Amino acid sequence: MSVRSLHFGCRLNAEESGRMQALAEAGGAGPMLVVNTCAVTAEAEAQARQAIRRAARSEPGLPIHVTGCAATIAPAAWAALPGVVRVVPNNDKLRPESWSAAAPPAPRPVAGQTRALLPIQTGCDHHCTFCIIPQGRGASRSVPLGEAAARLRALVESGVQEVVLTGVDIASYGTDLPGTPRLGQAVRRLLALVPELPRLRLSSLDPAGIDDDLWRLLAEEPRLMPHLHLSVQHGATLILKRMKRRHGRAEVVALARRARALRPEIAFGADLIAGFPTESEAHFMEMLALVEEAGLSFLHVFPFSARPSTPAARMPQLPVPLRRERAARLRAAGQAAAQRLFASRLGRVERVLLERGGRGHTEQFAPVRLAGGTPPAGSLLSLRVLGADDSGLIVEAA
Repeated sequence: MSVRSLHFGCRLNAEESGRMQALAEAGGAGPMLVVNTCAVTAEAEAQARQAIRRAARSEPGLPIHVTGCAATIAPAAWAALPGVVRVVPNNDKLRPESWSAAAPPAPRPVAGQTRALLPIQTGCDHHCTFCIIPQGRGASRSVPLGEAAARLRALVESGVQEVVLTGVDIASYGTDLPGTPRLGQAVRRLLALVPELPRLRLSSLDPAGIDDDLWRLLAEEPRLMPHLHLSVQHGATLILKRMKRRHGRAEVVALARRARALRPEIAFGADLIAGFPTESEAHFMEMLALVEEAGLSFLHVFPFSARPSTPAARMPQLPVPLRRERAARLRAAGQAAAQRLFASRLGRVERVLLERGGRGHTEQFAPVRLAGGTPPAGSLLSLRVLGADDSGLIVEAA
């Protein structure tokens, strides 16, 4: 394949990279590398720069096209890297003309035609004090429902069994569309318009943005998976205020209790930041306690990374080693929480989507591997849980 792509950061970047690669191929591009950067952490930026330098050394003369949030925020710095021939702003990277293509290509399924990402929104209006993404992606913009439904239908027709609705802040879906439909209304319409879709999942959700329609769907719609990944960020209300989040600790606990009352089998994931400026040991302990109190089983943990020109970068900073140490403690708590979830499923029959090599995920997004046999990818099977280890559940035919 003449066009290759690398992505860093979020699921949205992963999906967009596939579309850019398809656009470049449709435009008749020769050999090139497309690098989709992330600005969420300094580490993500460093990884992208290292990848570009490595590609320039190993393949001299290979044209490297750079895009994404980090490149959009500081285009001159990325244009100066070896091998880089062009920096494409985020707002232009999915335009067919940016890649000399006549029209957008058909949606591409991922993971062996079993699961796919469907972006329905980009950008963010909230300006949290630690976050630079609004500078890279701009204001919240939603994909019109008709366009999203057409892409969803194409994915299902290609063999996809599960679709994940993704974006920068999908809880803000519809605020810029006529009639301002909310996320719950969009989910309801997508499920109605594409009844052949077996499983629909949501990516990261702002706890303050779950609307009444979405609550009803969670209780009533079996095709909406019992799994919410929440953009919690911290467990101490004072730190959440300094982050300029729209929820406090009590709201996260109440959300988890309400969701479990509606859907007892639901599982939760969460994004959490360790070592935010001014975080005391007591604040950190509140976050550790929240993991168990709210039942957060799947954690994405980040040590705080100061982003230039954000308010949090001007706050009193914690030492980097302390941030890393707290992040490690938080990850350990997350591993223990996942093990508690796995132990609670022992002996149960789970509905599993197998993806590749006898591995897959339950409805709660617990990873599984099949003990014996490898049914084809895309199989939706009822499997009994035999045991668990650090990587997930071990299952067999029920």
